[in-house]
Amino acid sequence: MQDIYPSRHAQAAAFLPRLDPVVHGGWHEGAPLSREQAAQFDRDGYLVLEDMFSDEEIAFLQGEAGTLLADPDALEEETVVTEPGGREIRSIFRIHAQSRVMGRLAADERLAQVARFLLGDEVYIHQSRLNYKPGFQGKEFYWHSDFETWHVEDGMPRMRALSMSVLLAENTPHNGPLMLIPGSHRSFLTCVGETPEDHYRMSLKKQEYGVPDETSLAELAHEHGIVAPTGKPGTVVLFDCNVMHGSNGNITPFPRANAFLVYNAVGNALERPFGAEKPRPDFIAARGDPDRIVPVGGPLMAEAVA
Repeated sequence: MQDIYPSRHAQAAAFLPRLDPVVHGGWHEGAPLSREQAAQFDRDGYLVLEDMFSDEEIAFLQGEAGTLLADPDALEEETVVTEPGGREIRSIFRIHAQSRVMGRLAADERLAQVARFLLGDEVYIHQSRLNYKPGFQGKEFYWHSDFETWHVEDGMPRMRALSMSVLLAENTPHNGPLMLIPGSHRSFLTCVGETPEDHYRMSLKKQEYGVPDETSLAELAHEHGIVAPTGKPGTVVLFDCNVMHGSNGNITPFPRANAFLVYNAVGNALERPFGAEKPRPDFIAARGDPDRIVPVGGPLMAEAVA
């Protein structure tokens, strides 16, 4: 298959045109987003949805996140990633398959229907994880485009995926919230450096390949600015697969946690990696014929514990 987004091949970074739409579905009455929300996502590459869940549902999710963090030995060993140089948990991957509660969250119609609308297709979970940025110890996530990695290392052919970050703790301007460069999703910034073998073992802790150069980042930031959406638990931040984003370290005593769900269009299934010898493991990038999501309505608690 022709590589229309080549990266990590040339000696210098370059901006390539985006050849895919941002909003793949046409807006219509009854769509899960308003016309204005769809237009904002198309323009900025991200959207913040507030008051999506009840207080009871938020407490339910927080309790499950606490259970997962408290007993990592009960999880698949490779899915638990610690902070670089420390033992604090940084991420737990494949949470939708290891937790009925998180699986129910991924299938919730309030999220899944939005993903299906924006991607214009049925969807499946490409990747899921619990991100935890503990107080004082939580390290940064450097600037990157998810699609660059998913394309080069996983074989995702087109920009037809999006991420949803469900906040499980209050995200403030101080405890390392997600930062985005709105509008950066409109072009594809290539990266420099050949992908090492089993790069994921290092990149999940600290990414050194597939990161944009500082000159290009500065150009994007000066042109578009930087935003850092904050919010109370239950807020959902969704963003396009190609928007440039990252986060600072957390030197406050207030931990930050979120459930992170990546929805990919069924018609955008993974192929052979475009810039690596072998694909990353399934717990990072679902391959083959993953389960299509059937959206589920009603309170999170009902189906998750049935």
